[in-house]
Amino acid sequence: MFVELDAKDRELLNILKRDARTPITVLAQVLSLSRNTVQKRIDRLVGKGVIEAFTIRVNEQLQPDKIKALMSVELEGLSTIQLMGKLRNIDGVERFHTTNGNWDLLIVITAESLAHLDNILKKVRGIQGVLNSETSIILSTTEK
Repeated sequence: MFVELDAKDRELLNILKRDARTPITVLAQVLSLSRNTVQKRIDRLVGKGVIEAFTIRVNEQLQPDKIKALMSVELEGLSTIQLMGKLRNIDGVERFHTTNGNWDLLIVITAESLAHLDNILKKVRGIQGVLNSETSIILSTTEK
């Protein structure tokens, strides 16, 4: 389903992506709209599914005890949708992306320890239809 967004909607979304806690009064001032209009726009964007959730971003550099990794997966005879259904049940699988090129899927993993990461990798590799995989541990992250 396509949802048409105007320039004010896009600007509102960009502000909320940076800080979902921005007060309605500030949004109204920045967008040159009334508070009521801004609230109605947010409600419409939530109702249409454009805004799925208001969430936080954790500074990964301040959580050195967590291990983050990217796992590239090649599939054979298993649809990506079937695999994603199985991945949802694995603790530590944060999200996944379908890709083009040599890999079919990119899995973002957060593990409590190297042993936990190893366990996650074994579970993913043990799924029937997973042909090949390659994992990279994330050493640092820089926001734009």
